[in-house]
Amino acid sequence: MLFPIGDDQVKGGHFPLFSYLFIVLNIIAFYFQLISPGMLISEYAAVPAEIESGRNLPTLFTSMFMHGGFGHLLGNMLFLWVFADNIEATIGNVRFIVFYLLGGIAAHAAHIYFNPGSVVPTVGASGAISAVMGAYMVMFPSSRVKLWFFFLIFRVPAFLFLGIWIWMQWSSGWDALEVGAEGGGTAWWAHIGGFVFGFAAGLYFRFAYPMERVKEADESYA
Repeated sequence: MLFPIGDDQVKGGHFPLFSYLFIVLNIIAFYFQLISPGMLISEYAAVPAEIESGRNLPTLFTSMFMHGGFGHLLGNMLFLWVFADNIEATIGNVRFIVFYLLGGIAAHAAHIYFNPGSVVPTVGASGAISAVMGAYMVMFPSSRVKLWFFFLIFRVPAFLFLGIWIWMQWSSGWDALEVGAEGGGTAWWAHIGGFVFGFAAGLYFRFAYPMERVKEADESYA
């Protein structure tokens, strides 16, 4: 497996407070999931059928801070840690909060559209983080992402890594539709919907909030 473990950093800008705070909140939420098995999922996970009928709408937000297991949590937090800080440093703290939450809503909308009437609970920050990745691809396409693969560490341009990532989500999403499944437990269309939203937002951010883009890769990694 390829894991991103760092990237080039923007110079200056806003301190990415909420990029790190969201990581803390996700970890705290998961701790409470562990000490009360099943209870938080039943209360705070988003169920497409309920959302369609206008019930339990706050779960669109609460579900973004819950996860299905340690691997789910760790993977999402790693991607959030690597990709979110540059965006928040560029667009500012309050704008980042709004962008992140709207990205999660866009991800839910895509998942519900392709899984109407589903009663399977949805949890995870993946949709909102996918929005972060979509924006990153536009705003920092030439930023070098530091990847770990077994004993190898190497760097690739962000547009290449993120392009391959979204292609994998797209392929898996269509495969799930063809077999009439909900992705084997993975909300592929939430990833795709979040990424598309983030990509569109990133086009705006890139020109609305210009700044000196990156430090040299050898100086600092997120």
